[in-house]
Amino acid sequence: MDDFERDIESIMEKLRGDLNDLEYSRLLRLRDRLLMLHKRNMVKINHSVMELVCAKYLIKRGFRVEIEYTLNGVSCDIYAIKGLGTLIVEVETGFVPPEHALDPQRYLRARIASKIIRYSSYANKFCLATPPHYIMPIPRALLKPPRYRTEVEVETLKRLCDLYYTKPPVTLEEVRNARLHSIYVIDVDEASVMEMDVEVYADRGLWDVSALRWVMENL
Repeated sequence: MDDFERDIESIMEKLRGDLNDLEYSRLLRLRDRLLMLHKRNMVKINHSVMELVCAKYLIKRGFRVEIEYTLNGVSCDIYAIKGLGTLIVEVETGFVPPEHALDPQRYLRARIASKIIRYSSYANKFCLATPPHYIMPIPRALLKPPRYRTEVEVETLKRLCDLYYTKPPVTLEEVRNARLHSIYVIDVDEASVMEMDVEVYADRGLWDVSALRWVMENL
């Protein structure tokens, strides 16, 4: 085994606990898909273990789950179905590629905005998943229900996305209708998931940033 396979097997041991045989077989199928994609050099370990932890959370709640799923030409991290309802989850680790070393915050805001805007129209519910040590810089306008989003906010979000994502560019209509329903905070150490309301998450982020600023100023 290489390091990727060893880490995947380790997280699978953690996740086995309270799954019945059918649930575990569904998780094993997702593991096998990740191992296959790893051999093609298409997935990274940090991202993959978070997908498996989140997948278990959804499987336990009765969802049929797919990982690295292509839907209408768009590849999403997790696609889940329960009854007539559909859910997309995009995993955000906070990774910034070297070419954006000089604009990391703006790049992350644009990436997160683009994901919400592009993916939320493909399912009944769209969520972001993130580790507890990373506070995502979600644009405030996307925390609002679409009916409360102003045209100025819509145009500002489109300009932000267009700085980095133009193949194809997001449309004004997509920006107007984009919706983020909740946040999954994934603790890989504990192999657990906590679902948070987006406003609660945003308030937590503001508090953490304010606390950090106070510490830095008072050292």
